[in-house]
Amino acid sequence: MTVANGVLGYLRRFLLNAINTKLTLTSWFFDSYHQQPITSATNQAAKQFHIRAATPADLTGISQIIAESFHSQTGFWGWAFPLLRLGIYEDFRQRLSSSAPHHICLVAVDTSTPGVNNVVGTVELGLRFHDSWKQSGKSFPYLSNLAVAHKYRRHGVASKLLTSCEDICREWGYQDLYLHVLEDNHQARQLYCKLGYRMHKVDYNWNLFFIKSPRQLFLHKHLSVESIS
Repeated sequence: MTVANGVLGYLRRFLLNAINTKLTLTSWFFDSYHQQPITSATNQAAKQFHIRAATPADLTGISQIIAESFHSQTGFWGWAFPLLRLGIYEDFRQRLSSSAPHHICLVAVDTSTPGVNNVVGTVELGLRFHDSWKQSGKSFPYLSNLAVAHKYRRHGVASKLLTSCEDICREWGYQDLYLHVLEDNHQARQLYCKLGYRMHKVDYNWNLFFIKSPRQLFLHKHLSVESIS
C-alpha cells in the first residue's frame, strides 16, 4: 500500500501552507493522537464496520492512521513524525474541500460499540492521467492511500474499502481500476491478488539509481458489471 506523495512532498506542502495560511499549531501537533481505545485482536470477532465518505471531522483519525502505516516513529523520523502527520492532515484537508467531481476519500468506522465511531481505515479514489505532468490524455480511476489501523488488520477492513471503491468506479461509469504497490509489500500484494488485481507494468523512477528502494508495481483490475460486494 503506497502513499502517493513522499516525505519531501509532505514537508514542502506543509511549509507552504504554514506561510500562506498562517496555520495555527495546536497541542495536537506535538502530542500523540488519541481516539477511543482499540480492543485487542482477540476481541474483534464481533466487530462491525461501516464504510462511508470521509468528513472534516475524520481528518485527525485519517492522518494518524496513514502516518503510522507509512512512516517510522523511531530515530530521526520519530522526531519528525508530528510534522509528517500534520502535512498529511493538510493534504487531506485541501482535497476534501475541493470540488473535484471524481474524487472521494472513504473511511471504515467501527460501529460495534454504541456511541463510538472509531475511524479504523481509509482509502482514496480519484482520476489520474497517463501524462501526469501535463494532466492530459485519457484519465483512469486510481486508488491510493489505503491504510488500516494496526490492531484492525486482517479483519476484512481493507477488503471492504477496496470493494466499496470498485462499486464507486462502476457508478462513475468505469470498468477498470489501477493502483501502485511496493514490490516488497508482500502482505498488500497478497490482498490485491486475492481480490483480482494483476500486474500491469513495473514503474521505474530515479530513486532506484541513487538509493536502494523497492520497485513500484502498477496493478490493474477489470471490474465486472455486477457488484461483488
